Amino acid sequence: MTNGIGGYASGTVAGVLTRRYHGLLLAALKPPLGRTLLITKFNETIDFYGQYYPIYCDLKSPSEPSPRGYLQLERFFLEDSIPVWVYACAEARLEKRIWMQVGENTTYIHYSYKHRGNAIFPGNRDNQDYALTLSLRALVNYRDYHSKTKAERSAGFQVEQLEHGLKIIPAEANSTPFYILGQSVTSRALTEWDRLHHLAVEFERGESELEDHLAAGEFQASLKPGEELTLVATTEANAGLDGRYALRNRRQYESRLFKSAGLATENSSPANPSPIRNSPEYRQLILAADQFIVRRPSPTEPQGSSIIAGYPWFSDWGRDTMISLPGLTLVTGRPEVARHILRTYAAFLDQGMLPNRFPDIGEEPEYNTIDATLWYFEALRSYVEATADASLLEELFPKLQEIIGYHIKGTRYNIRVDPQDGLLSGGAAGVQLTWMDAKVEDWVVTPRIGKAVEINALWYNALKTMEWICRQLRMPADSYTQQARYTYNGFSRFWNPDTSFLYDILDGPDGDDPSLRPNQLLAISLHDTALELSRQRAVVDACARYLHTSLGMRSLAASHPSYIGRYGGTRYRRDAAYHQGTVWGWLIGPFISAYLRVYQNPQTALAYLSPLLQQLGDHGLGSISEIFDGDPPHSPDGCFAQAWSVAEVLRLLDQIDRFDRTEKTN
Repeated sequence: MTNGIGGYASGTVAGVLTRRYHGLLLAALKPPLGRTLLITKFNETIDFYGQYYPIYCDLKSPSEPSPRGYLQLERFFLEDSIPVWVYACAEARLEKRIWMQVGENTTYIHYSYKHRGNAIFPGNRDNQDYALTLSLRALVNYRDYHSKTKAERSAGFQVEQLEHGLKIIPAEANSTPFYILGQSVTSRALTEWDRLHHLAVEFERGESELEDHLAAGEFQASLKPGEELTLVATTEANAGLDGRYALRNRRQYESRLFKSAGLATENSSPANPSPIRNSPEYRQLILAADQFIVRRPSPTEPQGSSIIAGYPWFSDWGRDTMISLPGLTLVTGRPEVARHILRTYAAFLDQGMLPNRFPDIGEEPEYNTIDATLWYFEALRSYVEATADASLLEELFPKLQEIIGYHIKGTRYNIRVDPQDGLLSGGAAGVQLTWMDAKVEDWVVTPRIGKAVEINALWYNALKTMEWICRQLRMPADSYTQQARYTYNGFSRFWNPDTSFLYDILDGPDGDDPSLRPNQLLAISLHDTALELSRQRAVVDACARYLHTSLGMRSLAASHPSYIGRYGGTRYRRDAAYHQGTVWGWLIGPFISAYLRVYQNPQTALAYLSPLLQQLGDHGLGSISEIFDGDPPHSPDGCFAQAWSVAEVLRLLDQIDRFDRTEKTN
């Protein structure tokens, strides 16, 4: 669950902590970043007729969870985006829901009690006979979401009793107090350490796996059938405590998301009766898309917005934002968000480059990408085609001119156009500039210095976009037309007649790189292509044959000597495999778009996409993962919710649906 300002809540169906990123409230204290774990979990126990049922789970050793509260779990499901647990304890049935308040560092944990017998035979006994007692022990923390806490190294906490709960004050300097609040619940302050939680996924990733959390208080409430209890984990002293009201607001918010996307709601019919757009998967993707959109206000753009690249650990990245923008904002019917994003990033333009990343610590953005700026042109073109907003073109045109000018004459990291062939070159030792950006200390795994194929596909597309923009604004476009023609001619150098697909890199330190990678698909999938049809078909066929998997595209052909088919282990092993065979979900976008361009077959395109839709119910429930193993069975890994994975699937569904309807009309 997310809150639209960078904070989130995440966990497991079983309720056990397996990652340092699990918690009920990871607050964005410097929105959209400054993420800090505040409320870790509640350990809940049900007392029903003198029988005690713990419905929580702890892992205090690598092999034996205790207690095993998941044994009481009768059912788990997503109610739109809200996770719902249904626990069965004898006749008692307790439902738990978790959601966040949009625009606040506030998480609601809502319990509702239903009794089987009373539901079937109403009035057969006094409700008092069915009463249960719910006890909750609150575990809290105060640390950066990437780190872990040891009790002996903690600065400590002060816990104050309030009328409706507890106030937790970290002893750390300049800290933010936070609260656990509730109505009709008794509370008792504690300051006891709950030690040695074993984080199994961190252990698998070669990281330190043990963490301590502070037990800050105990809460208790007696519930009769039909009664509810809501606890509020928040940084807001005056947070709303009415759980029903907050839940209704959340549902209304999600209903507005559906309405914006043209989908059916309780009060409206679908704007488009397409089976694709009204499928359960499409509806879930609309909700998933919203999770990545965050506010990033600035003095020049008070309504500023950005896109979180992935949960649980990424911040907002320029490259990911521009790739994701069409799917997350335009397909979902939220063009005003796209406009805010485009204006937000334009304000950070420097030496013809957009920032690659807004760091978690510190205020200065990082300018170390060659492609984020070029993706900006495609994002802007998509926005204007969807909205016909010429005013934004007029506003941004001087900045677009600046970008093109810097790329031609040269900017950071030797990024410049080679006057010999019109191709864009870039790179420097120790720096990773393309999306294949894995780096371990001083080792850049895939440096790709020289003229990268997707960079030049993006460069040509940007020049053609500038030509189109000039026509929209009725301005001279000759210089961009000429440069585009020059690049078009130079792009033919990428064709490798020995393999019948494109080189990945030209003029690199070791010459031309003939490795088969999916990057070349962008030479076909982007709006403007410098590749003739027969070569487009050859590239699609080669990528389909040697790179395609059911969940995305391998980052390197399995026949390559550097191919690594399993992603996992220590950071060194993970980063070594990251772009050397690992499957990327987002790359299904360029592949299917290229396939549609070449073969004009929407039914087959949808068949290619269908297995990835099943991921909505697999790894990151309700979302789509970042990566998968290159080797079968292609186990999911990396971020369990990745912006461009969700965005590209949405964009493809929209493209396939439009293509199919156009074909039927014709």
